[in-house]
Amino acid sequence: MAERQKTVAVLTGGGDVPGLNPALKTLVYRAFDNSYRVLGIRRGWGGLLNLDRSDPDSRDRFVIPLDRQVVRTVDRTGGTFLHTSRTNPAKVAGAEVPDFLRGAEPDSTQGGTCDYTNHVLANLEHLGVDALIAIGGDDTLSYAERLHREGFPVVAIPKTMDNDVYGTDYCIGFSTAVTRSVNFIHNLRTSAGSHERIAVVELFGRNSGETSLISAYLSGVDRALISEVPFDIEKLAQLLIEDKRSNRSNYAMVTVSEGASMIGGQIEEYGQEDAYGHKKLGGIGVVVSEAVKRLTGSHIIYQQLSYLMRSGAPDSLDLMVAFNYANMAMDLVAEGMSGRMVCLQGGTYRHIPISSIMQGLKRVDVPELYDTLEYRPKVRHVLGKPMFLY
Repeated sequence: MAERQKTVAVLTGGGDVPGLNPALKTLVYRAFDNSYRVLGIRRGWGGLLNLDRSDPDSRDRFVIPLDRQVVRTVDRTGGTFLHTSRTNPAKVAGAEVPDFLRGAEPDSTQGGTCDYTNHVLANLEHLGVDALIAIGGDDTLSYAERLHREGFPVVAIPKTMDNDVYGTDYCIGFSTAVTRSVNFIHNLRTSAGSHERIAVVELFGRNSGETSLISAYLSGVDRALISEVPFDIEKLAQLLIEDKRSNRSNYAMVTVSEGASMIGGQIEEYGQEDAYGHKKLGGIGVVVSEAVKRLTGSHIIYQQLSYLMRSGAPDSLDLMVAFNYANMAMDLVAEGMSGRMVCLQGGTYRHIPISSIMQGLKRVDVPELYDTLEYRPKVRHVLGKPMFLY
Protein backbone atom coordinates (compact mmCIF):
# COMPACT_ATOMS: atom_id res chain seq x y z
CA MET A 1 0.00 0.00 0.00
CA ALA A 2 1.32 3.44 -0.98
CA GLU A 3 2.16 5.74 1.91
CA ARG A 4 -0.39 8.53 2.43
CA GLN A 5 0.84 11.91 1.27
CA LYS A 6 1.40 14.17 4.25
CA THR A 7 -0.55 17.42 4.46
CA VAL A 8 0.52 20.75 5.90
CA ALA A 9 -2.00 23.57 6.44
CA VAL A 10 -1.16 27.26 6.71
CA LEU A 11 -3.12 30.29 7.90
CA THR A 12 -2.57 33.99 8.56
CA GLY A 13 -4.24 35.81 11.45
CA GLY A 14 -4.50 39.31 12.89
CA GLY A 15 -3.60 42.44 10.95
CA ASP A 16 -2.09 42.15 7.48
CA VAL A 17 1.52 43.14 6.94
CA PRO A 18 3.84 43.21 3.93
CA GLY A 19 5.67 39.89 3.70
CA LEU A 20 2.81 37.46 4.33
CA ASN A 21 2.32 36.50 0.69
CA PRO A 22 6.06 35.90 0.11
CA ALA A 23 6.09 33.63 3.17
CA LEU A 24 3.10 31.72 1.83
CA LYS A 25 4.69 31.24 -1.58
CA THR A 26 7.93 30.00 -0.06
CA LEU A 27 6.06 27.56 2.19
CA VAL A 28 4.18 26.08 -0.75
CA TYR A 29 7.26 25.70 -2.93
CA ARG A 30 9.24 24.06 -0.13
CA ALA A 31 6.32 21.81 0.79
CA PHE A 32 6.04 20.53 -2.76
CA ASP A 33 9.78 19.95 -2.86
CA ASN A 34 9.25 17.72 0.19
CA SER A 35 6.20 16.00 -1.38
CA TYR A 36 3.67 17.55 0.99
CA ARG A 37 0.13 18.47 0.08
CA VAL A 38 -0.71 22.04 1.14
CA LEU A 39 -4.02 23.48 2.30
CA GLY A 40 -4.54 27.20 2.82
CA ILE A 41 -7.01 28.06 5.58
CA ARG A 42 -8.93 31.23 4.73
CA ARG A 43 -9.64 33.96 7.30
CA GLY A 44 -7.22 32.76 9.95
CA TRP A 45 -8.64 30.81 12.87
CA GLY A 46 -12.06 31.91 11.62
CA GLY A 47 -11.74 29.44 8.76
CA LEU A 48 -11.30 26.49 11.10
CA LEU A 49 -14.13 27.71 13.34
CA ASN A 50 -16.61 28.21 10.51
CA LEU A 51 -15.76 25.07 8.55
CA ASP A 52 -18.81 22.77 8.61
CA ARG A 53 -17.70 19.18 8.02
CA SER A 54 -21.19 18.19 6.87
CA ASP A 55 -21.33 20.87 4.15
CA PRO A 56 -19.10 20.36 1.07
CA ASP A 57 -19.59 23.99 0.06
CA SER A 58 -18.18 25.07 3.41
CA ARG A 59 -14.86 23.49 2.55
CA ASP A 60 -14.70 25.47 -0.67
CA ARG A 61 -15.32 28.70 1.26
CA PHE A 62 -12.69 28.18 3.93
CA VAL A 63 -10.03 25.86 2.50
CA ILE A 64 -7.92 26.39 -0.62
CA PRO A 65 -5.64 23.66 -2.03
CA LEU A 66 -2.35 25.40 -2.75
CA ASP A 67 0.21 24.57 -5.42
CA ARG A 68 2.93 26.39 -7.32
CA GLN A 69 0.53 27.85 -9.87
CA VAL A 70 -1.80 29.24 -7.22
CA VAL A 71 1.00 31.10 -5.42
CA ARG A 72 3.34 31.80 -8.35
CA THR A 73 2.91 35.59 -8.33
CA VAL A 74 1.56 36.35 -4.85
CA ASP A 75 4.95 37.43 -3.49
CA ARG A 76 4.78 40.57 -5.63
CA THR A 77 2.10 42.17 -3.45
CA GLY A 78 1.46 42.95 0.18
CA GLY A 79 -1.32 41.67 2.40
CA THR A 80 -2.42 38.03 2.53
CA PHE A 81 -4.34 36.36 -0.27
CA LEU A 82 -5.66 33.85 2.29
CA HIS A 83 -7.37 36.75 4.09
CA THR A 84 -7.31 37.12 7.85
CA SER A 85 -9.40 37.59 10.99
CA ARG A 86 -9.05 38.18 14.71
CA THR A 87 -11.13 35.12 15.61
CA ASN A 88 -10.18 33.18 18.74
CA PRO A 89 -11.93 29.77 18.69
CA ALA A 90 -11.38 29.48 22.45
CA LYS A 91 -13.40 32.65 23.10
CA VAL A 92 -16.32 32.92 20.67
CA ALA A 93 -18.99 35.46 21.57
CA GLY A 94 -22.60 34.33 21.18
CA ALA A 95 -23.27 36.47 18.11
CA GLU A 96 -20.21 35.01 16.35
CA VAL A 97 -21.04 31.33 16.88
CA PRO A 98 -21.67 29.78 13.42
CA ASP A 99 -25.29 28.73 12.88
CA PHE A 100 -24.42 25.05 12.50
CA LEU A 101 -22.74 25.05 15.93
CA ARG A 102 -25.56 26.75 17.84
CA GLY A 103 -27.14 23.44 18.82
CA ALA A 104 -23.81 21.87 19.75
CA GLU A 105 -22.41 21.91 23.25
CA PRO A 106 -19.18 23.97 23.44
CA ASP A 107 -16.13 22.58 25.20
CA SER A 108 -16.61 25.18 27.92
CA THR A 109 -18.04 28.62 28.52
CA GLN A 110 -16.47 31.59 30.25
CA GLY A 111 -17.53 35.20 30.55
CA GLY A 112 -20.24 34.78 27.95
CA THR A 113 -17.92 33.17 25.38
CA CYS A 114 -17.68 29.59 24.14
CA ASP A 115 -14.60 27.43 23.56
CA TYR A 116 -14.79 25.44 20.31
CA THR A 117 -11.25 24.05 20.29
CA ASN A 118 -12.47 20.44 19.97
CA HIS A 119 -14.38 21.48 16.85
CA VAL A 120 -11.20 23.02 15.41
CA LEU A 121 -9.23 19.85 16.17
CA ALA A 122 -11.94 17.72 14.56
CA ASN A 123 -11.79 19.91 11.44
CA LEU A 124 -8.02 19.53 11.20
CA GLU A 125 -8.41 15.76 11.47
CA HIS A 126 -11.21 15.81 8.90
CA LEU A 127 -8.94 17.68 6.47
CA GLY A 128 -6.15 15.17 7.03
CA VAL A 129 -3.74 17.84 8.29
CA ASP A 130 -0.50 16.47 9.73
CA ALA A 131 0.96 19.83 10.77
CA LEU A 132 -0.26 23.42 10.89
CA ILE A 133 1.85 26.53 10.28
CA ALA A 134 0.34 29.64 11.86
CA ILE A 135 1.58 33.09 10.83
CA GLY A 136 0.59 35.89 13.17
CA GLY A 137 1.25 38.13 16.13
CA ASP A 138 1.08 37.24 19.80
CA ASP A 139 -2.74 36.94 19.75
CA THR A 140 -2.87 34.59 16.78
CA LEU A 141 0.08 32.59 18.05
CA SER A 142 -1.39 32.32 21.54
CA TYR A 143 -4.12 30.11 20.06
CA ALA A 144 -1.49 28.16 18.13
CA GLU A 145 0.15 27.53 21.50
CA ARG A 146 -3.23 26.29 22.79
CA LEU A 147 -3.42 23.75 19.95
CA HIS A 148 0.11 22.64 20.77
CA ARG A 149 -0.94 22.02 24.36
CA GLU A 150 -3.83 19.97 23.02
CA GLY A 151 -1.27 17.79 21.24
CA PHE A 152 -1.64 19.04 17.67
CA PRO A 153 1.59 19.65 15.68
CA VAL A 154 1.98 23.40 15.21
CA VAL A 155 4.82 25.63 13.98
CA ALA A 156 4.63 29.42 14.37
CA ILE A 157 5.95 32.30 12.28
CA PRO A 158 5.89 35.74 13.99
CA LYS A 159 4.55 38.72 12.12
CA THR A 160 3.44 42.14 13.30
CA MET A 161 4.31 45.64 12.22
CA ASP A 162 4.65 46.55 15.93
CA ASN A 163 7.53 44.03 16.25
CA ASP A 164 6.28 43.08 19.71
CA VAL A 165 6.12 39.26 19.73
CA TYR A 166 8.12 38.16 22.76
CA GLY A 167 11.10 35.90 22.08
CA THR A 168 12.17 37.27 18.70
CA ASP A 169 14.13 40.35 17.70
CA TYR A 170 12.16 40.65 14.47
CA CYS A 171 8.64 40.08 13.15
CA ILE A 172 7.63 40.09 9.49
CA GLY A 173 6.24 43.49 8.49
CA PHE A 174 8.19 45.76 10.81
CA SER A 175 10.87 47.00 8.41
CA THR A 176 8.36 47.98 5.73
CA ALA A 177 6.17 49.78 8.29
CA VAL A 178 9.13 51.82 9.52
CA THR A 179 10.37 52.50 5.99
CA ARG A 180 6.93 53.76 4.96
CA SER A 181 6.67 55.91 8.08
CA VAL A 182 10.06 57.53 7.52
CA ASN A 183 9.18 58.28 3.89
CA PHE A 184 5.79 59.79 4.76
CA ILE A 185 7.32 61.87 7.57
CA HIS A 186 9.94 63.31 5.22
CA ASN A 187 7.26 64.03 2.61
CA LEU A 188 5.16 65.81 5.22
CA ARG A 189 8.03 68.19 5.97
CA THR A 190 7.30 70.11 2.78
CA SER A 191 3.77 71.00 3.89
CA ALA A 192 4.73 71.59 7.52
CA GLY A 193 7.55 73.89 6.43
CA SER A 194 5.58 75.68 3.74
CA HIS A 195 2.76 76.53 6.17
CA GLU A 196 5.00 76.96 9.25
CA ARG A 197 3.02 74.49 11.34
CA ILE A 198 3.53 71.80 13.93
CA ALA A 199 3.00 68.35 12.39
CA VAL A 200 1.57 65.55 14.54
CA VAL A 201 2.01 62.10 12.99
CA GLU A 202 0.11 59.23 14.60
CA LEU A 203 1.55 55.75 14.03
CA PHE A 204 0.28 52.26 14.77
CA GLY A 205 1.70 50.70 17.93
CA ARG A 206 -0.64 49.27 20.56
CA ASN A 207 1.47 48.54 23.63
CA SER A 208 4.92 48.89 22.13
CA GLY A 209 6.19 52.28 21.04
CA GLU A 210 8.94 50.91 18.82
CA THR A 211 7.39 52.10 15.55
CA SER A 212 7.17 55.66 16.88
CA LEU A 213 10.62 55.51 18.45
CA ILE A 214 12.48 54.01 15.49
CA SER A 215 10.61 56.08 12.88
CA ALA A 216 11.40 59.25 14.82
CA TYR A 217 15.03 58.19 15.28
CA LEU A 218 15.54 57.49 11.58
CA SER A 219 13.64 60.50 10.26
CA GLY A 220 15.05 62.98 12.77
CA VAL A 221 11.75 64.40 14.02
CA ASP A 222 11.82 66.74 17.00
CA ARG A 223 9.83 64.67 19.52
CA ALA A 224 8.38 61.17 19.81
CA LEU A 225 5.63 59.92 22.11
CA ILE A 226 5.70 56.20 22.88
CA SER A 227 3.25 53.81 24.53
CA GLU A 228 5.55 53.05 27.45
CA VAL A 229 5.91 56.62 28.78
CA PRO A 230 2.89 58.82 29.64
CA PHE A 231 3.50 62.44 28.64
CA ASP A 232 2.78 65.90 30.03
CA ILE A 233 0.90 67.75 27.29
CA GLU A 234 1.86 71.21 28.54
CA LYS A 235 5.53 70.26 28.61
CA LEU A 236 5.26 68.73 25.13
CA ALA A 237 3.62 71.88 23.78
CA GLN A 238 6.42 74.03 25.19
CA LEU A 239 9.09 71.77 23.69
CA LEU A 240 7.42 71.84 20.27
CA ILE A 241 7.06 75.60 20.19
CA GLU A 242 10.76 75.89 21.08
CA ASP A 243 11.59 73.41 18.30
CA LYS A 244 9.52 75.46 15.87
CA ARG A 245 11.22 78.72 16.79
CA SER A 246 14.70 77.24 16.51
CA ASN A 247 14.00 75.83 13.05
CA ARG A 248 14.91 78.23 10.23
CA SER A 249 11.86 76.93 8.34
CA ASN A 250 9.66 77.58 11.42
CA TYR A 251 8.03 74.16 11.82
CA ALA A 252 8.25 71.19 14.19
CA MET A 253 7.23 67.52 14.09
CA VAL A 254 6.23 64.89 16.64
CA THR A 255 5.39 61.21 16.17
CA VAL A 256 2.73 59.66 18.41
CA SER A 257 2.25 55.95 19.04
CA GLU A 258 -1.47 55.10 18.96
CA GLY A 259 -1.06 53.51 22.40
CA ALA A 260 0.44 56.65 23.97
CA SER A 261 -1.37 58.44 26.79
CA MET A 262 -1.12 61.62 28.83
CA ILE A 263 -0.01 61.51 32.46
CA GLY A 264 -3.11 60.60 34.44
CA GLY A 265 -5.03 59.95 31.22
CA GLN A 266 -6.20 56.86 29.41
CA ILE A 267 -5.34 55.18 26.14
CA GLU A 268 -7.67 56.30 23.36
CA GLU A 269 -9.81 53.24 22.55
CA TYR A 270 -13.17 52.68 20.88
CA GLY A 271 -15.53 49.91 19.78
CA GLN A 272 -16.14 46.48 21.23
CA GLU A 273 -13.36 44.25 22.53
CA ASP A 274 -12.24 41.61 20.05
CA ALA A 275 -11.80 37.93 20.87
CA TYR A 276 -8.40 38.66 22.40
CA GLY A 277 -9.67 41.42 24.68
CA HIS A 278 -8.53 44.40 22.58
CA LYS A 279 -10.52 47.45 21.55
CA LYS A 280 -9.52 49.49 18.52
CA LEU A 281 -6.92 52.17 19.16
CA GLY A 282 -6.58 55.54 17.52
CA GLY A 283 -7.31 59.16 18.17
CA ILE A 284 -4.54 60.16 20.56
CA GLY A 285 -3.03 62.15 17.69
CA VAL A 286 -6.21 64.23 17.47
CA VAL A 287 -6.13 64.83 21.22
CA VAL A 288 -2.48 65.91 21.04
CA SER A 289 -3.13 68.14 18.01
CA GLU A 290 -6.04 69.97 19.59
CA ALA A 291 -4.23 70.43 22.91
CA VAL A 292 -1.02 71.67 21.29
CA LYS A 293 -2.97 74.14 19.15
CA ARG A 294 -4.80 75.43 22.23
CA LEU A 295 -1.62 75.74 24.28
CA THR A 296 0.65 77.24 21.61
CA GLY A 297 -1.66 79.03 19.22
CA SER A 298 0.18 77.35 16.34
CA HIS A 299 -1.66 75.83 13.43
CA ILE A 300 -1.37 72.05 13.25
CA ILE A 301 -1.03 69.43 10.53
CA TYR A 302 -2.39 66.14 11.85
CA GLN A 303 -1.66 62.98 9.87
CA GLN A 304 -2.73 59.49 10.92
CA LEU A 305 -0.65 57.05 8.87
CA SER A 306 -2.44 53.93 10.18
CA TYR A 307 -3.06 51.42 7.37
CA LEU A 308 -0.67 53.16 4.98
CA MET A 309 2.13 51.71 7.15
CA ARG A 310 1.04 48.14 6.48
CA SER A 311 -0.21 48.41 2.90
CA GLY A 312 1.59 47.59 -0.32
CA ALA A 313 4.55 45.41 -1.22
CA PRO A 314 7.26 44.50 1.33
CA ASP A 315 10.74 45.97 1.31
CA SER A 316 13.82 43.81 0.80
CA LEU A 317 14.34 43.06 4.49
CA ASP A 318 10.80 41.83 4.97
CA LEU A 319 11.17 39.71 1.82
CA MET A 320 14.38 38.21 3.19
CA VAL A 321 12.93 37.39 6.60
CA ALA A 322 9.64 36.10 5.17
CA PHE A 323 11.48 33.72 2.82
CA ASN A 324 13.80 32.50 5.55
CA TYR A 325 11.15 32.08 8.24
CA ALA A 326 9.03 30.07 5.80
CA ASN A 327 11.94 27.81 4.88
CA MET A 328 12.75 27.29 8.56
CA ALA A 329 9.13 26.44 9.34
CA MET A 330 9.06 23.79 6.63
CA ASP A 331 12.40 22.42 7.89
CA LEU A 332 10.79 21.92 11.31
CA VAL A 333 7.74 20.22 9.80
CA ALA A 334 9.89 17.92 7.68
CA GLU A 335 11.96 17.02 10.75
CA GLY A 336 8.83 16.19 12.73
CA MET A 337 9.38 19.03 15.21
CA SER A 338 6.39 20.99 16.53
CA GLY A 339 5.48 23.45 19.23
CA ARG A 340 8.23 25.76 17.94
CA MET A 341 8.37 29.37 16.74
CA VAL A 342 10.97 30.48 14.23
CA CYS A 343 12.72 33.68 15.23
CA LEU A 344 15.73 35.97 15.01
CA GLN A 345 17.87 36.40 18.11
CA GLY A 346 21.09 38.40 18.07
CA GLY A 347 21.06 38.46 14.28
CA THR A 348 20.87 34.65 14.05
CA TYR A 349 17.95 32.56 12.83
CA ARG A 350 16.74 30.17 15.53
CA HIS A 351 13.63 28.41 16.75
CA ILE A 352 12.27 28.43 20.29
CA PRO A 353 9.31 26.88 22.15
CA ILE A 354 6.07 28.52 21.05
CA SER A 355 5.24 28.93 24.73
CA SER A 356 7.98 31.59 24.84
CA ILE A 357 5.50 34.18 23.56
CA MET A 358 3.56 33.82 26.83
CA GLN A 359 6.58 34.41 29.07
CA GLY A 360 6.93 38.16 28.85
CA LEU A 361 6.07 41.43 27.13
CA LYS A 362 8.29 42.98 24.50
CA ARG A 363 8.53 46.72 25.08
CA VAL A 364 10.92 49.58 24.32
CA ASP A 365 13.98 49.59 26.58
CA VAL A 366 13.18 53.06 27.90
CA PRO A 367 16.33 53.71 30.01
CA GLU A 368 18.57 52.77 27.08
CA LEU A 369 16.68 54.24 24.14
CA TYR A 370 14.37 57.07 25.23
CA ASP A 371 14.77 60.44 26.91
CA THR A 372 11.77 60.66 29.24
CA LEU A 373 12.43 64.35 29.98
CA GLU A 374 12.79 65.49 26.38
CA TYR A 375 10.34 63.06 24.72
CA ARG A 376 12.72 61.93 22.01
CA PRO A 377 14.88 58.93 21.07
CA LYS A 378 18.14 58.70 23.01
CA VAL A 379 20.24 56.17 21.16
CA ARG A 380 23.89 56.40 22.12
CA HIS A 381 25.39 53.00 22.76
CA VAL A 382 24.38 50.23 20.37
CA LEU A 383 27.25 47.79 20.89
CA GLY A 384 25.77 44.37 21.59
CA LYS A 385 22.20 45.41 20.76
CA PRO A 386 20.08 43.68 18.07
CA MET A 387 19.65 45.38 14.72
CA PHE A 388 16.38 47.08 15.73
CA LEU A 389 17.81 47.98 19.15
CA TYR A 390 15.66 45.87 21.47
